[in-house]
Amino acid sequence: MNILLDTHVLIWTLENNLTLSNIARDTIIDGNNIVFVSSASVWEIAIKQSIGKLDVPDNLIEEIELHRFTPLPISYAHAQLVANLPHIHKDPFDRILIAQALLEKLTLITRDELIMEYEVKTIRA
Repeated sequence: MNILLDTHVLIWTLENNLTLSNIARDTIIDGNNIVFVSSASVWEIAIKQSIGKLDVPDNLIEEIELHRFTPLPISYAHAQLVANLPHIHKDPFDRILIAQALLEKLTLITRDELIMEYEVKTIRA
Protein backbone atom coordinates (compact mmCIF):
# COMPACT_ATOMS: atom_id res chain seq x y z
CA MET A 1 0.00 0.00 0.00
CA ASN A 2 1.19 3.53 -0.72
CA ILE A 3 0.44 5.93 2.10
CA LEU A 4 0.80 9.63 2.80
CA LEU A 5 1.25 10.96 6.31
CA ASP A 6 -0.71 13.99 7.45
CA THR A 7 1.57 16.49 9.17
CA HIS A 8 0.46 15.65 12.70
CA VAL A 9 0.90 11.94 11.94
CA LEU A 10 4.44 12.59 10.74
CA ILE A 11 5.23 14.38 14.00
CA TRP A 12 3.63 11.67 16.12
CA THR A 13 5.54 8.99 14.20
CA LEU A 14 8.89 10.70 14.63
CA GLU A 15 8.19 11.19 18.35
CA ASN A 16 6.94 7.60 18.73
CA ASN A 17 3.84 9.18 20.28
CA LEU A 18 1.35 6.66 21.65
CA THR A 19 -1.50 8.91 20.45
CA LEU A 20 -1.15 7.18 17.08
CA SER A 21 -3.69 4.39 16.56
CA ASN A 22 -2.47 0.81 16.34
CA ILE A 23 -3.68 0.43 12.75
CA ALA A 24 -1.87 3.60 11.70
CA ARG A 25 1.33 2.56 13.47
CA ASP A 26 1.19 -0.95 11.97
CA THR A 27 0.59 0.45 8.49
CA ILE A 28 3.51 2.85 8.79
CA ILE A 29 5.99 0.23 10.01
CA ASP A 30 4.88 -2.46 7.55
CA GLY A 31 7.87 -2.88 5.25
CA ASN A 32 5.59 -3.73 2.32
CA ASN A 33 4.15 -0.20 2.34
CA ILE A 34 5.72 2.90 0.85
CA VAL A 35 5.36 5.85 3.22
CA PHE A 36 5.32 9.28 1.59
CA VAL A 37 5.93 12.61 3.30
CA SER A 38 4.83 15.68 1.41
CA SER A 39 7.07 18.70 1.08
CA ALA A 40 3.95 20.56 2.24
CA SER A 41 4.27 18.91 5.66
CA VAL A 42 7.91 19.94 5.99
CA TRP A 43 6.91 23.46 4.93
CA GLU A 44 4.06 23.56 7.47
CA ILE A 45 6.33 22.33 10.27
CA ALA A 46 9.01 24.89 9.33
CA ILE A 47 6.49 27.74 9.43
CA LYS A 48 5.07 26.68 12.79
CA GLN A 49 8.55 26.13 14.21
CA SER A 50 9.73 29.57 13.06
CA ILE A 51 6.84 31.35 14.81
CA GLY A 52 7.19 29.33 18.01
CA LYS A 53 4.01 27.25 17.63
CA LEU A 54 5.84 23.95 17.32
CA ASP A 55 8.95 22.49 18.90
CA VAL A 56 10.65 19.98 16.61
CA PRO A 57 14.26 18.89 16.27
CA ASP A 58 16.44 20.92 13.92
CA ASN A 59 17.30 17.70 12.07
CA LEU A 60 13.74 17.07 10.84
CA ILE A 61 14.77 16.12 7.31
CA GLU A 62 17.45 13.79 8.63
CA GLU A 63 14.85 12.09 10.86
CA ILE A 64 12.49 11.69 7.91
CA GLU A 65 15.29 10.14 5.88
CA LEU A 66 16.32 7.83 8.76
CA HIS A 67 12.77 6.46 8.77
CA ARG A 68 13.16 5.80 5.03
CA PHE A 69 10.09 7.86 4.17
CA THR A 70 9.74 8.81 0.52
CA PRO A 71 9.63 12.52 -0.31
CA LEU A 72 6.60 13.75 -2.25
CA PRO A 73 7.19 17.09 -3.98
CA ILE A 74 4.28 19.37 -4.85
CA SER A 75 3.62 19.32 -8.60
CA TYR A 76 1.67 21.75 -10.78
CA ALA A 77 -1.07 19.12 -11.07
CA HIS A 78 -1.32 18.82 -7.28
CA ALA A 79 -1.58 22.59 -6.92
CA GLN A 80 -4.15 22.89 -9.69
CA LEU A 81 -6.40 20.18 -8.26
CA VAL A 82 -6.76 22.18 -5.03
CA ALA A 83 -8.98 24.64 -6.93
CA ASN A 84 -11.41 21.86 -7.80
CA LEU A 85 -11.73 20.36 -4.31
CA PRO A 86 -14.92 21.01 -2.38
CA HIS A 87 -14.47 23.77 0.20
CA ILE A 88 -14.89 21.47 3.19
CA HIS A 89 -11.43 22.17 4.59
CA LYS A 90 -9.95 25.66 4.60
CA ASP A 91 -6.38 24.79 5.62
CA PRO A 92 -4.14 25.09 2.53
CA PHE A 93 -1.68 22.47 3.79
CA ASP A 94 -4.44 19.90 4.28
CA ARG A 95 -5.96 20.76 0.90
CA ILE A 96 -2.66 20.09 -0.90
CA LEU A 97 -2.24 16.79 0.98
CA ILE A 98 -5.73 15.76 -0.14
CA ALA A 99 -4.91 16.68 -3.74
CA GLN A 100 -1.65 14.73 -3.60
CA ALA A 101 -3.36 11.67 -2.13
CA LEU A 102 -6.06 11.77 -4.80
CA LEU A 103 -3.74 12.24 -7.78
CA GLU A 104 -1.10 9.78 -6.60
CA LYS A 105 -3.69 7.25 -5.38
CA LEU A 106 -2.31 7.28 -1.83
CA THR A 107 -4.06 6.40 1.40
CA LEU A 108 -3.83 9.37 3.75
CA ILE A 109 -3.25 8.63 7.42
CA THR A 110 -4.94 11.36 9.44
CA ARG A 111 -7.12 12.06 12.41
CA ASP A 112 -8.62 15.16 10.80
CA GLU A 113 -12.39 14.63 10.48
CA LEU A 114 -12.68 17.25 7.73
CA ILE A 115 -10.17 15.42 5.54
CA MET A 116 -12.23 12.25 5.95
CA GLU A 117 -15.21 14.03 4.35
CA TYR A 118 -13.37 14.08 0.99
CA GLU A 119 -13.41 11.15 -1.39
CA VAL A 120 -9.88 10.18 -0.48
CA LYS A 121 -8.82 6.87 1.06
CA THR A 122 -7.90 7.34 4.70
CA ILE A 123 -6.73 5.43 7.72
CA ARG A 124 -7.66 6.93 11.08
CA ALA A 125 -4.60 7.94 13.02
